[in-house]
Amino acid sequence: MNCEECWCYNYDEENDEYYCSQDLDEDEWYRIMTHNKGRCPYFRQADDYYLPRKQ
Repeated sequence: MNCEECWCYNYDEENDEYYCSQDLDEDEWYRIMTHNKGRCPYFRQADDYYLPRKQ
């Protein structure tokens, strides 16, 4: 899983750290990391051209 390229991976200036904005509990996180071979079902490819294409 490459969280750095995900739309849900955000930076928190107050805590000076990155985090996943999806509301995952410990069980969901464990299932993703063990059963899905690290593939997150909430992964959305973020790119610089996503919003301009929508306009």
